[in-house]
Amino acid sequence: MSVKDMIKKSVLESGVFDQYNIPSILVALAAALVLGILIFLVYRRFYTGVIYSRTFAVTLVGMTVLTCMVTLAISTNVVISLGMVGALSIVRFRTAVKDPMDLLYLFWAITTGITAGAGMYVLALIAAAIMILMIILFYSRQQRGKIYIAVIHYSGDEAGDEVIRCFGKRKYFIKSKTMRKEKTEMAVEIFCKQADMDFMEKIRAIEHVDDVTLIQYNGEYHG
Repeated sequence: MSVKDMIKKSVLESGVFDQYNIPSILVALAAALVLGILIFLVYRRFYTGVIYSRTFAVTLVGMTVLTCMVTLAISTNVVISLGMVGALSIVRFRTAVKDPMDLLYLFWAITTGITAGAGMYVLALIAAAIMILMIILFYSRQQRGKIYIAVIHYSGDEAGDEVIRCFGKRKYFIKSKTMRKEKTEMAVEIFCKQADMDFMEKIRAIEHVDDVTLIQYNGEYHG
Protein backbone atom coordinates (compact mmCIF):
# COMPACT_ATOMS: atom_id res chain seq x y z
CA MET A 1 0.00 0.00 0.00
CA SER A 2 1.40 3.40 -0.98
CA VAL A 3 1.62 6.42 1.27
CA LYS A 4 -1.14 8.12 -0.73
CA ASP A 5 -3.51 5.21 -0.17
CA MET A 6 -2.67 5.18 3.54
CA ILE A 7 -3.50 8.87 3.85
CA LYS A 8 -6.79 8.47 1.98
CA LYS A 9 -7.75 5.47 4.11
CA SER A 10 -6.85 7.21 7.36
CA VAL A 11 -8.88 10.29 6.44
CA LEU A 12 -11.90 8.37 5.21
CA GLU A 13 -11.92 6.02 8.19
CA SER A 14 -11.36 8.77 10.72
CA GLY A 15 -15.05 9.59 10.65
CA VAL A 16 -14.49 13.27 9.99
CA PHE A 17 -17.18 13.39 7.32
CA ASP A 18 -19.70 11.51 9.47
CA GLN A 19 -19.57 13.80 12.49
CA TYR A 20 -21.38 16.77 11.01
CA ASN A 21 -24.90 17.46 12.15
CA ILE A 22 -26.20 19.60 9.31
CA PRO A 23 -29.34 20.94 11.09
CA SER A 24 -27.38 22.06 14.16
CA ILE A 25 -24.72 23.67 11.96
CA LEU A 26 -27.36 25.61 10.03
CA VAL A 27 -29.02 26.72 13.26
CA ALA A 28 -25.70 27.92 14.69
CA LEU A 29 -24.77 29.83 11.53
CA ALA A 30 -28.23 31.37 11.31
CA ALA A 31 -28.03 32.45 14.96
CA ALA A 32 -24.58 33.93 14.34
CA LEU A 33 -25.91 35.81 11.32
CA VAL A 34 -28.88 37.23 13.25
CA LEU A 35 -26.70 38.26 16.19
CA GLY A 36 -24.14 39.75 13.80
CA ILE A 37 -26.84 41.85 12.18
CA LEU A 38 -27.91 42.96 15.66
CA ILE A 39 -24.34 44.10 16.38
CA PHE A 40 -24.31 45.89 13.02
CA LEU A 41 -27.52 47.78 13.85
CA VAL A 42 -26.27 48.74 17.32
CA TYR A 43 -22.97 49.96 15.89
CA ARG A 44 -24.74 52.04 13.22
CA ARG A 45 -27.21 53.53 15.71
CA PHE A 46 -24.78 54.46 18.48
CA TYR A 47 -21.67 55.34 16.47
CA THR A 48 -20.17 58.58 17.82
CA GLY A 49 -16.95 58.84 15.83
CA VAL A 50 -16.06 61.35 13.18
CA ILE A 51 -16.41 59.22 10.02
CA TYR A 52 -18.78 56.24 9.95
CA SER A 53 -17.35 53.25 8.07
CA ARG A 54 -20.01 51.00 6.58
CA THR A 55 -17.36 48.45 5.55
CA PHE A 56 -16.27 48.04 9.17
CA ALA A 57 -19.91 47.63 10.24
CA VAL A 58 -20.44 44.89 7.63
CA THR A 59 -17.18 43.29 8.78
CA LEU A 60 -18.74 42.81 12.21
CA VAL A 61 -21.43 40.59 10.68
CA GLY A 62 -18.90 38.57 8.71
CA MET A 63 -16.64 38.27 11.75
CA THR A 64 -19.48 36.79 13.79
CA VAL A 65 -20.39 34.21 11.15
CA LEU A 66 -16.78 33.22 10.39
CA THR A 67 -15.91 32.86 14.08
CA CYS A 68 -18.95 30.64 14.48
CA MET A 69 -17.75 28.52 11.54
CA VAL A 70 -14.27 28.19 13.05
CA THR A 71 -15.75 27.17 16.40
CA LEU A 72 -17.91 24.53 14.72
CA ALA A 73 -14.93 23.16 12.81
CA ILE A 74 -12.74 22.99 15.91
CA SER A 75 -15.42 21.30 18.01
CA THR A 76 -16.00 18.48 15.52
CA ASN A 77 -12.50 17.06 15.21
CA VAL A 78 -9.18 17.34 17.03
CA VAL A 79 -7.14 17.03 13.83
CA ILE A 80 -9.05 19.90 12.21
CA SER A 81 -8.65 22.04 15.34
CA LEU A 82 -4.87 21.59 15.30
CA GLY A 83 -4.71 22.47 11.63
CA MET A 84 -6.94 25.50 12.17
CA VAL A 85 -4.77 26.80 15.00
CA GLY A 86 -1.67 26.38 12.86
CA ALA A 87 -3.25 28.17 9.91
CA LEU A 88 -4.56 31.09 11.98
CA SER A 89 -1.23 31.54 13.75
CA ILE A 90 0.41 32.77 10.54
CA VAL A 91 -2.26 35.42 9.88
CA ARG A 92 -1.24 39.00 10.66
CA PHE A 93 -3.72 41.87 10.85
CA ARG A 94 -2.14 45.30 10.36
CA THR A 95 -5.24 47.47 10.09
CA ALA A 96 -5.09 50.21 12.72
CA VAL A 97 -8.17 50.64 14.90
CA LYS A 98 -8.75 54.39 15.20
CA ASP A 99 -11.59 54.36 17.73
CA PRO A 100 -11.21 52.28 20.93
CA MET A 101 -14.95 51.57 20.81
CA ASP A 102 -14.37 49.65 17.57
CA LEU A 103 -12.34 47.13 19.58
CA LEU A 104 -15.33 46.60 21.83
CA TYR A 105 -17.55 45.79 18.84
CA LEU A 106 -14.87 43.51 17.34
CA PHE A 107 -14.55 41.46 20.53
CA TRP A 108 -18.33 41.41 20.86
CA ALA A 109 -18.62 39.96 17.35
CA ILE A 110 -15.87 37.39 17.98
CA THR A 111 -17.23 36.21 21.33
CA THR A 112 -20.76 36.06 19.92
CA GLY A 113 -19.53 33.84 17.09
CA ILE A 114 -17.77 31.56 19.57
CA THR A 115 -20.81 31.21 21.82
CA ALA A 116 -23.10 30.62 18.82
CA GLY A 117 -20.73 27.97 17.48
CA ALA A 118 -20.69 26.29 20.89
CA GLY A 119 -24.50 26.28 20.98
CA MET A 120 -24.69 28.69 23.94
CA TYR A 121 -27.45 30.82 22.43
CA VAL A 122 -28.87 31.94 25.78
CA LEU A 123 -25.45 33.22 26.86
CA ALA A 124 -25.06 35.10 23.57
CA LEU A 125 -28.49 36.74 24.00
CA ILE A 126 -27.84 37.69 27.63
CA ALA A 127 -24.45 39.17 26.70
CA ALA A 128 -26.06 41.10 23.83
CA ALA A 129 -28.72 42.51 26.15
CA ILE A 130 -26.08 43.61 28.69
CA MET A 131 -23.93 45.18 25.97
CA ILE A 132 -26.85 47.11 24.47
CA LEU A 133 -27.93 48.33 27.91
CA MET A 134 -24.40 49.49 28.70
CA ILE A 135 -24.02 51.29 25.35
CA ILE A 136 -27.40 53.01 25.74
CA LEU A 137 -26.47 54.14 29.26
CA PHE A 138 -23.17 55.73 28.27
CA TYR A 139 -24.58 57.04 24.99
CA SER A 140 -27.38 58.90 26.76
CA ARG A 141 -24.84 60.53 29.07
CA GLN A 142 -22.69 61.55 26.15
CA GLN A 143 -25.63 63.11 24.31
CA ARG A 144 -26.13 65.63 27.12
CA GLY A 145 -23.38 67.65 25.52
CA LYS A 146 -20.51 67.61 23.06
CA ILE A 147 -16.90 68.63 23.05
CA TYR A 148 -15.81 71.40 20.68
CA ILE A 149 -12.56 73.12 19.84
CA ALA A 150 -12.95 76.88 19.52
CA VAL A 151 -10.17 78.58 17.52
CA ILE A 152 -10.20 82.33 18.09
CA HIS A 153 -8.01 85.00 16.47
CA TYR A 154 -7.83 88.33 18.25
CA SER A 155 -5.55 91.24 19.07
CA GLY A 156 -4.65 92.51 22.54
CA ASP A 157 -4.85 91.03 26.03
CA GLU A 158 -8.12 92.77 26.83
CA ALA A 159 -9.87 90.95 23.99
CA GLY A 160 -8.48 87.65 25.27
CA ASP A 161 -9.90 88.32 28.74
CA GLU A 162 -13.28 89.16 27.22
CA VAL A 163 -13.25 85.89 25.27
CA ILE A 164 -12.64 83.89 28.46
CA ARG A 165 -15.50 85.69 30.21
CA CYS A 166 -17.85 84.80 27.36
CA PHE A 167 -17.48 81.09 28.20
CA GLY A 168 -19.29 81.73 31.47
CA LYS A 169 -19.80 78.63 33.61
CA ARG A 170 -19.13 76.21 30.77
CA LYS A 171 -16.30 73.74 31.21
CA TYR A 172 -13.33 74.75 29.12
CA PHE A 173 -9.61 74.15 28.83
CA ILE A 174 -7.09 76.25 26.89
CA LYS A 175 -5.32 73.80 24.57
CA SER A 176 -2.88 76.22 22.91
CA LYS A 177 -2.09 79.90 22.59
CA THR A 178 0.05 81.17 19.70
CA MET A 179 1.13 84.81 19.59
CA ARG A 180 2.37 86.51 16.40
CA LYS A 181 3.23 90.16 17.13
CA GLU A 182 -0.13 91.77 17.98
CA LYS A 183 -2.15 88.79 16.76
CA THR A 184 -3.05 85.84 19.00
CA GLU A 185 -4.50 82.46 18.10
CA MET A 186 -6.11 80.60 20.99
CA ALA A 187 -7.53 77.07 20.83
CA VAL A 188 -9.98 76.22 23.61
CA GLU A 189 -11.58 72.86 24.33
CA ILE A 190 -15.10 73.57 25.56
CA PHE A 191 -18.01 71.40 26.66
CA CYS A 192 -21.35 72.62 25.30
CA LYS A 193 -24.83 71.32 25.94
CA GLN A 194 -27.30 70.93 23.11
CA ALA A 195 -28.37 74.23 21.50
CA ASP A 196 -26.00 76.21 23.73
CA MET A 197 -23.97 78.20 21.21
CA ASP A 198 -24.84 81.75 22.24
CA PHE A 199 -21.27 82.37 23.41
CA MET A 200 -20.15 82.33 19.76
CA GLU A 201 -22.13 85.49 19.01
CA LYS A 202 -20.77 87.18 22.15
CA ILE A 203 -17.20 86.37 21.19
CA ARG A 204 -17.70 87.54 17.63
CA ALA A 205 -19.09 90.84 18.90
CA ILE A 206 -15.96 91.57 20.95
CA GLU A 207 -13.79 94.33 19.55
CA HIS A 208 -10.45 93.22 18.06
CA VAL A 209 -11.70 89.64 17.56
CA ASP A 210 -11.04 88.76 13.91
CA ASP A 211 -12.79 85.39 13.59
CA VAL A 212 -14.06 82.38 15.55
CA THR A 213 -14.04 78.77 14.34
CA LEU A 214 -15.89 76.02 16.19
CA ILE A 215 -14.86 72.41 15.46
CA GLN A 216 -16.53 69.33 16.89
CA TYR A 217 -14.00 67.25 18.79
CA ASN A 218 -14.50 63.53 19.27
CA GLY A 219 -12.91 63.22 22.66
CA GLU A 220 -13.51 63.12 26.39
CA TYR A 221 -13.52 66.03 28.81
CA HIS A 222 -11.75 65.57 32.13
CA GLY A 223 -12.05 68.10 34.85
